[in-house]
Amino acid sequence: MPQSRMKILLLDSGKEWGGGTNSMLELLKRIDRDKFDISCCFYNNYVRDNNETVSEVLAALGVQVFFIPQTRQPAWAKWGKEILRTLLFFNKKTRLAAIYAIDKVWRIDPNINKINSLLEMGQYDILYMNNQPSSNVEGYYATAGLSTTVVQHCRIEPLMNRQIVKMVNNLCHAIISVSSGVQEKLIQGGVQPEICYTVFNGIDIDQPLPDGLPLRHALGADEQTFIFGSIGSLIPRKAHHHILQALHLFDQAYPEARWKMVIVGAGPEHQKLVRMAAGFRLLDKVIFTGFKSNAMEYLAAFDTFILASRSEGLPRVILEAMLLNTVVIGSNVTGTMELIKHEQTGLLFPYGDTQTLFKHFKTVFLDAQYRHKLAQQANYMVRTQFTIDKYVLGVEAVLGSIKPI
Repeated sequence: MPQSRMKILLLDSGKEWGGGTNSMLELLKRIDRDKFDISCCFYNNYVRDNNETVSEVLAALGVQVFFIPQTRQPAWAKWGKEILRTLLFFNKKTRLAAIYAIDKVWRIDPNINKINSLLEMGQYDILYMNNQPSSNVEGYYATAGLSTTVVQHCRIEPLMNRQIVKMVNNLCHAIISVSSGVQEKLIQGGVQPEICYTVFNGIDIDQPLPDGLPLRHALGADEQTFIFGSIGSLIPRKAHHHILQALHLFDQAYPEARWKMVIVGAGPEHQKLVRMAAGFRLLDKVIFTGFKSNAMEYLAAFDTFILASRSEGLPRVILEAMLLNTVVIGSNVTGTMELIKHEQTGLLFPYGDTQTLFKHFKTVFLDAQYRHKLAQQANYMVRTQFTIDKYVLGVEAVLGSIKPI
């Protein structure tokens, strides 16, 4: 291997295995090892439902990984943040500043020191961060006093304040957005346009595609059963509650219809969603699977896939659904609406508009020919515009533009 390879430390500060993790792993599988020597730093050793850990996957790829144990916050710090959230509920700016001050002492500063030590020992040229600026603050400040260059891969619509924007503009060499909408939000927020790049998420269009029929049978669905489906963490941002509300309307309108709703994912909203489904008397039709690593099999089994999120980056799961010819319904938010051209490659609805979502459910349920047309057009778009090779080459181009300091 040439000695001129760029040494990169990839930092992932997330808490669970998600779409960003999968995109990162696809990049690591394909990135040019003659040009880039990559190690990884994680806070958590994510586990998939088959008990495979991210450290095992990285080891199979020949990628070195470090784990930074997270400092456990004392009880008083946790209670203090809750009290501040209550007392300063109507003063968002002060509330966020106060909570940040506590996090800085117990989470951010310890991580800064540990990341700084890793960067210094490894003599890394680039710190490449796999999240968004407000989630990677410690990474930025960990480069202080070092010749390491910062590259941020922003995978979701960013949350920024003046302090975050100033940090990015002062310390970041390049910030990669997964969609044009994410880049637009960054620039509107004050990030310098000259450091912003868009590299669309991609998917391997040549991968073997699963047959959804065996899973449909396992779910208790015959050929006459319509399967609505959703895949994602059970968190408020994903808005599964809006899907259940629209399904309640659908069930009232078509009480004799044969259908199931399959919700794939885990998270803090689980029990709340189960109670909602019970309140709507839908528990016999709604299936909660928990987290599953075989998402593609579920997408192949669905008749339609729904993503009702409040915000997204460029959802990889939509690309997967389109590749599998599963028609997609999504909220008209950043990222999602760059993939779904309404009534061409899927159906869009205003975020939170459960009446329109119900109407879309009715449309795809009643008109198989229209469903097929949407799916075909979406599949063509993915195969021509969103390939994994374009994604990898785009990231490589940004990383390769950096000259060692």
